[in-house]
Amino acid sequence: MSDSPKILWARCLAIIQNNINEQQYSTWFAPIKFKSFDAQTKSLVIYIPSQFYYEYLEEHFRVLMHRAIYRVYGEGVKLFYEVEVVKKNAVKQQSEENEITEQTIKPVGANKSPQLSEAYAAPEEWKTYLNTKQNFDNFIEGNSNKLPRSVGQAIAEHPDQQTFNPLFIYGPSGVGKTHLVNAIGTRMRELYPQKRILYLSAHLFYVQYTDSIRRNTFNDFMHFYQSIDVLIMDDIQEFAGLEGTQNTFFHIFNHLHQNGRQIILTCDRPPVNLQGMADRLLTRFKWGLLAELERPEEDLRKNILRNKIEQDGLSIPQDVIDYISANVTDSVRELEGMIHSLLAFSVVYNREVDLNFAQRVLKHSSRIEHKPITMDTIIENACSCCNVTADEVYGSSRKANIVEARQLVMYLAQKHANYNNSKIGTLIGNRNHATVLHGIRAIEKKLKTNKRLQTTLAEIEAKLNIKQ
Repeated sequence: MSDSPKILWARCLAIIQNNINEQQYSTWFAPIKFKSFDAQTKSLVIYIPSQFYYEYLEEHFRVLMHRAIYRVYGEGVKLFYEVEVVKKNAVKQQSEENEITEQTIKPVGANKSPQLSEAYAAPEEWKTYLNTKQNFDNFIEGNSNKLPRSVGQAIAEHPDQQTFNPLFIYGPSGVGKTHLVNAIGTRMRELYPQKRILYLSAHLFYVQYTDSIRRNTFNDFMHFYQSIDVLIMDDIQEFAGLEGTQNTFFHIFNHLHQNGRQIILTCDRPPVNLQGMADRLLTRFKWGLLAELERPEEDLRKNILRNKIEQDGLSIPQDVIDYISANVTDSVRELEGMIHSLLAFSVVYNREVDLNFAQRVLKHSSRIEHKPITMDTIIENACSCCNVTADEVYGSSRKANIVEARQLVMYLAQKHANYNNSKIGTLIGNRNHATVLHGIRAIEKKLKTNKRLQTTLAEIEAKLNIKQ
C-alpha cells in the first residue's frame, strides 16, 4: 500500500458516502476521525464522538463499513472504535467481527438507517439553542444562589465528572434558573466545543415527542436525544400528567446517565412536591444534587440593579437603587422590569431619574406580574381561605370542609387555569376524571344558593387577582 493509512481511510469514507444519503453521512460518518493503522496486527482505530455512535454504527452500518474497509485495506483487518471520555483516557470498542473477511462483508439484511427529521441538525450544523447573553459574567452571585452557581461552574468546567449528575435546580419563577443553566451551557460550549449540548424547555420536548409519534419518526427522535452529551431541560414540572412523555424521557435519562452524559434540569419546586410525576422519575431526579435558587436577598438585589444599570448605560442615584431593592423583592425579572419602566418613563416625560420620580413610577406601574394561574397558586390560596392544608387537599380525607376545599380547587382549576378534568385529577392526588367532574358540579350547584361559599370563592379569586 503506497498511500498512507489515513488516506486509505478517506477512501473508505468515499465508498460509504456513495452508498448512503447525504444526511446519513453527515450525521454518522463526518464526525469520525482516523486515529491509527497498525500494519503488523492489521488493527484500524477510528475516533467516534460518543458510545452511542459505536452502538448505532454497529447496528446499522457495520456491513457497509466492513465492505469499504475490505476493498481498501484488504482482508483480515480488525476495526476498533475509540470513544474519548476524558482527554487522558479513552474507551475502545472492537467491531462485532474479529476480522473483516469476505464472509463478514456479506449483508445479512437491510443495512439502512432511519433518516433524521429535518428538525434535528447534523453535527456540523449543531444548534445548542443556548442564550449566550445569559452567562456567568452577568449572573451576579449572592447568598441565595451561591451553591447552585458554584456547582454550575464546576460542571461547566469538568462536564465528564459525574459527581453532580443530574443537577436539579429548583426555585420560584423569576429567580434566575434559566439564566443559570444557560450560563452553564455557554461556558461548557466555550471550553468543550466538540460536545453536543442542547438546551430546551420541557414543553418543547413534549411537542417534539408527540410530533414524532404523529409522523412515525419516534426512532429518529430517540436516536437524536440519546446522542446528546449534555442535556439541559427547563421547567420539568411541565411533564406532570403526561405519561407517555415521562416514559420516553425516563428511557432517555437512563441512557444518558449510564453513558456518563450530563443532565441538568430546572423546576419550580423540589421533587418531593411534584404532583403527577412517575415515582421512578422522581427517584432519578434525586440521584445527583438538588440545588435551590432562593428569592434574592437585599444586597444581591442591589448588586443586580447596579449591574443592569451599568449594562444599559444609565445613570441612577444610589437612593433610587436602595428604594427599588427594598420594595421590589420577589424576583430578578421584576427588578430588571423596574429599570426598563424607569427608562421608558424618563424618556417619555423627559425627566431625570430621582427618588421622587422612582416612587411615582413604582406606584403607578404594575409591579405584580400577571402570571398564569397555576394549580399551586390555586391550592395555596384556597387552603388559606378554607383553613385547610395542601396535604389534606391532596389526601383522601372525607371531612366536609376538606372535601369542599378540594372541590373548590377543582372548580377554579377548570375555570381559570384551563386544565382539563384528567389533568386536574392527576395534579390533585391522582384522582380520576369522574371524581373531578363530580366535584365541579357539586360546587356549581352549591354556589346557586350558598352565600358562605360564594363569599369564600370571591376571597380566593381576589387573592388570585381575578377580576369579578
